[in-house]
Amino acid sequence: MTNKYSGLTQLGQATAQPASPDAAVLEAVPNTQDVDYVVRFVAPEFTSLCPLTGQPDFAHLVIDYIPGGLLVESKSLKLFLTSFRNHGAFHEDCTVGIARRLVATIQPKWLRIGGYWYPRGGIPIDVFYQTGPAPDGVWVPDQAVPSYRGRG
Repeated sequence: MTNKYSGLTQLGQATAQPASPDAAVLEAVPNTQDVDYVVRFVAPEFTSLCPLTGQPDFAHLVIDYIPGGLLVESKSLKLFLTSFRNHGAFHEDCTVGIARRLVATIQPKWLRIGGYWYPRGGIPIDVFYQTGPAPDGVWVPDQAVPSYRGRG
């Protein structure tokens, strides 16, 4: 009998921080549930760099998805998200790029991401992406991140 988690390369062991999002390895584990449900990851301290100035950018990310046959392994997701700390990209590229990488890795039934970015030049830039309408019969809670007023 084979262990369904035997292919994981990061969980349960010391893992170096990836140098970039492209170098980061997103891993998946089997979804053992036979019902639709929502998985939520919240990264309230996401950081990346402005691709032109090199200054840090900060966001509150909310990722919701309805799994198909796979779940994203959470340690690999954390390492992937932190790999943006030294990566220069605009808010839109970070937010949509994270969603597209997750979709490619786990092929969820549905996914949405809210990128609630802190102000740059006095203007917060919020970026939203989803793969389509959520399936009927699944409770999808509001992301509950207020419009910017000194977000925190």
